[in-house]
Amino acid sequence: QVQLVESGGGLVQSGGSLRLSCAASGSIFRVNAMNWYRQTPGKQRELVAGITSGGSTNYADSVKGRFTISRDNAKNTVYLQMNSLKPEDTAGYYCYADIQMPGFSTTRVYWGQGTQVTVSS
Repeated sequence: QVQLVESGGGLVQSGGSLRLSCAASGSIFRVNAMNWYRQTPGKQRELVAGITSGGSTNYADSVKGRFTISRDNAKNTVYLQMNSLKPEDTAGYYCYADIQMPGFSTTRVYWGQGTQVTVSS
């Protein structure tokens, strides 16, 4: 089995910073793409940032220049550094990982449990 465990959410004032972490553990052969999504009540989950195993990144337009995604492949961990936070960044943030388990040729998507980020004005 594979688990994704997130940490780092919380309450911060507008203009502040937070760093989210998501560690994958369990029976893992390879971790491919790792992404961060966010969701607010009544809205669809949206992609915030993504990073491939080779380090290529992509960002939602709304966070470009403020958020940075990175990963430590040795630790199967992805990070999201969030700077210049705005009240509209308030959401539940969810980690996503595309993982290949030993002995399997296909991959499976796993999600973290989510961590709340609240930005006060």
